[in-house]
Amino acid sequence: MNKHNKIDYLNKKIEPLNPKNIESVEDLLTSLQSCGFQGKNLGIALEILYKMVSNEKILTVMTLSGAMVPAGMGEIITTLLEYKLIDILISTGANIIHDLVDTFSDIGHYIGSNDVDDDDLFENRINRIYDVFLPEESYEKAELNLRELIKDLFDEKKIHITPSELFRKIGLNIKKRSILSVAAKNKIPIFVPAFSDSEFALNLIKYSVREGYSFIIDGLKDVLNFAEIIRKSEEYGTLIVGGGVPRNWAQQVFPLLDQLDQIQTMGYNYSVRIHSAMEYDGGLSGCTISESKSWGKYSLDSRYVSVWCDATIALPILISGLLQKLKLT
Repeated sequence: MNKHNKIDYLNKKIEPLNPKNIESVEDLLTSLQSCGFQGKNLGIALEILYKMVSNEKILTVMTLSGAMVPAGMGEIITTLLEYKLIDILISTGANIIHDLVDTFSDIGHYIGSNDVDDDDLFENRINRIYDVFLPEESYEKAELNLRELIKDLFDEKKIHITPSELFRKIGLNIKKRSILSVAAKNKIPIFVPAFSDSEFALNLIKYSVREGYSFIIDGLKDVLNFAEIIRKSEEYGTLIVGGGVPRNWAQQVFPLLDQLDQIQTMGYNYSVRIHSAMEYDGGLSGCTISESKSWGKYSLDSRYVSVWCDATIALPILISGLLQKLKLT
């Protein structure tokens, strides 16, 4: 192990944040870079994310886990898509169906509480997502509207399609502003690797059982579609919210290309990760980006930061600061 001199460790002093000097979220994040703990990491995240989105040669991939849309984060994702600040969205199916709930239902989601009688909620057909309430009729309206879109889009009842193509077709035919419609308009693909794990997929199953549809959802082809996009890009970065399947699905593409092309690929060059998982139990969501280097998922000289924080806190602050830095607000 290399020995360092004292001066190597003491090269930059902490600069206490002065709230009287803060005039914007960008100012706040920039000032936090000279502080410690997760505040510093969030400040560094702004610089890395700005580097990713301001360079057209860098393919920016966003992965979205957790109940972000029900928690009110949907417009943040839509804005990133609108300004083409992300090139690919990889999400859970849950966030997509909740996007449709907000799009098609005037009921939508409600501010609730985690201190509540869940038995009573069940009797009232209200679903709870921590402290968010979702009436069952919101799901039902989304299901009815999705069924009408399916009827309009497909002449045959046997439908062989990838999840990303299905989302594109649906998005192009949604009139209201939403994640799906803005992504489709801007030709940004949405990949949902665990497609069957969502109310969206359950709706398709119901259409099949009740109305004779036969859906063949080709998830493996989407893996190759994503790999081809990576092949055509020069540099790559990830904006990771949470972990789980979307995160690993985005990262596994480099080991796949290594095996398919027989050429050692170097992985993502940049990453900003917001999470609340720990690495110590060996969970997928908790593994560090450094650990991912050993798999070839990130380049050896990649620049990255992990922000250990509730995403409903860190993501709005980070994206607000980014938009200010880009002079988009």
